[in-house]
Amino acid sequence: VQLQASGGGLVQAGDSLRLSCTVLGRIFKTHVMGWLRQAPGKEREFVAAISSDSANTGYADSVRGRFTISRDNAKNTVYLQMTSLKPDDTARYYCAAQFLWADYRDPRLYNYAGQGTQVTVSS
Repeated sequence: VQLQASGGGLVQAGDSLRLSCTVLGRIFKTHVMGWLRQAPGKEREFVAAISSDSANTGYADSVRGRFTISRDNAKNTVYLQMTSLKPDDTARYYCAAQFLWADYRDPRLYNYAGQGTQVTVSS
């Protein structure tokens, strides 16, 4: 299974970015997809998740109302639309997959994760 994230970059505070992650493998349609992030010197943290059928989404308090997760099961792709970006959003963003929706907030329980894409927000 490969998870290939893209769309990161250097932006200014208040700007928007859209991250994409394409999953190569057969797990996509049956798994919860999530976005995690890790800033230098900090632990990896949960950002957003979406259930396999898109019926449920969940967000970290720090991004709720600014970020939107979505998925296209026909394209094996999950997206993270980020708006009103802040310098505190600077991190490497990873897409990840796990089977159980009940565990979606715990970054340790994601079984699969890609290499990530860097997002840097300048003030």
